[in-house]
Amino acid sequence: MIYPPPGQDSRSLFTELRIRHVQEKDLPALEWEGEYTHFRRVYQSSFNRQKQGKGMMWIVELPGSNIIGQVFIQFITDQRRLADGKNRAYLYSFRIKPLYRSLGIGSKLLKTVISDLRQRGFRQAVLNVAKDNPRAIQFYKQHGFQIIGEDSGDWSYPDHQGIWREVHEPAFRMLKRF
Repeated sequence: MIYPPPGQDSRSLFTELRIRHVQEKDLPALEWEGEYTHFRRVYQSSFNRQKQGKGMMWIVELPGSNIIGQVFIQFITDQRRLADGKNRAYLYSFRIKPLYRSLGIGSKLLKTVISDLRQRGFRQAVLNVAKDNPRAIQFYKQHGFQIIGEDSGDWSYPDHQGIWREVHEPAFRMLKRF
């Protein structure tokens, strides 16, 4: 479904958007019609961290449970420079479906997440953004994130079939203090 419908002001989109925590029943929809099926186990692992109180998963949905955006947070990681469980949290998997970009949805999601982190006592948010994604880099800068370093972007994960995949995506590390 194209949203907003032709002739409808995109501002009305905000009155119908819902930003909420992920529930287990939402996990299949995070695969975005097969585009991210290979992250199925990553999503399950993130959801398990949420159940343990070690992170949070947020989604943006339209009426009818159409998920159009997401962001995941780790409150604590093995790499304390990313998330230390007290002052600094790590954001990842931030995405908005292409059809819904540049409508302010990502901004609204990010503001919701930062507000939640503040209420939890965190004072910083860290994320990595691909060096070859200038639009995302600009988005984060507009929301108060600053580049504080670089990351090799080397990581691995088990895909939906249990095959370990290697990723190489050089990134900038960005930080927002609040």
